[in-house]
Amino acid sequence: MASTTTTTARRHKKIVVIMGPTGCGKSKLSVDLASRFFPSSEIINSDKIQVYRGLDITTNKIPLQDRKNIPHHLLGDFDPSESHPEFTPSDFRSSASLAISQIVSRRKIPFVVGGSNSFVYALLAKKFDPEVDVFGESLDSVFCKEMRYACCFIWVDVSPPVLSEYLVKRVDDMLDSGMVEELAEYFADPGSGSVSQCGLKKAIGVPEFERYFLNKGKDWKISEEDDGDVEKKRAYEEAVRAIKDNTCQLAKRQLGKILRLRDAAGWDLKRVDSTASLRAAMGGGGRRVAEIWERQVVEPSVKIVKRFLMDGDLTIRAETFSTSHYYPMSTSCNTLEFNFQLLKH
Repeated sequence: MASTTTTTARRHKKIVVIMGPTGCGKSKLSVDLASRFFPSSEIINSDKIQVYRGLDITTNKIPLQDRKNIPHHLLGDFDPSESHPEFTPSDFRSSASLAISQIVSRRKIPFVVGGSNSFVYALLAKKFDPEVDVFGESLDSVFCKEMRYACCFIWVDVSPPVLSEYLVKRVDDMLDSGMVEELAEYFADPGSGSVSQCGLKKAIGVPEFERYFLNKGKDWKISEEDDGDVEKKRAYEEAVRAIKDNTCQLAKRQLGKILRLRDAAGWDLKRVDSTASLRAAMGGGGRRVAEIWERQVVEPSVKIVKRFLMDGDLTIRAETFSTSHYYPMSTSCNTLEFNFQLLKH
């Protein structure tokens, strides 16, 4: 009886899930929605690498100042140990479920945001078997179509060629922001090779640069004086090229899993398209990017979430919504400052 009551209560919990391939703008959208339109909300990270503490640039965690005072859960919170080296889908199912219960108990809205679709499925499927990789199976019947929560799915989609071009630029931006220096510190730590670091080792950038740092040691920096060190430059360029290729391949795999969840699991994904905003951002940013992002991504998402929260719930509190920042398009870009860097998340 108690189990039935718990299940029924869980199904009445409403959560918003923002999905999409890496680089599509999920984090920016979640912060825009939570800070401007749905102030009674908190964000739960569902990126399986960003749950680990450390390597903030390499794992592309949203910087603290860009979170706009919105509480973020499971973002850089997990410290691995020899006995618990990896944060598994089962770990996420239990930890995220607890976070959702706590957020709902505060009468706030949980936003689950991230690109690890295996984590999202583990959290939402009513019946979850950690021994079965549903995305590795060809049969659609392996997916559980019953969900533990009432979900609003927003799928931030991007044209693959545009996304690939953008991801290449994003890697360059990350390198300029100190990614190599961060990795140098990581590999200089004797504990980086321990079993407890096996989860963080999977972050794109770590395996690609591992040979470079092991071979170069303290002499890893590329400088003008290294013009004659062809081998060092070649090794560095190979690592960077591998990071770019693997990031683009990750985005393709993520898109494939999203389509499986839509078609095989029957998830009702509401699609918004950030292609034009990414294309404009690569063209220089500025006011035009803000206009496109607002019109094609933010406004449709606000409508989707409001409709979901109001559906069948006439008791929802007025403070759940905010219209103080919902400007007409004629004036929105005079009041909104578009942060190009946020789109990289």
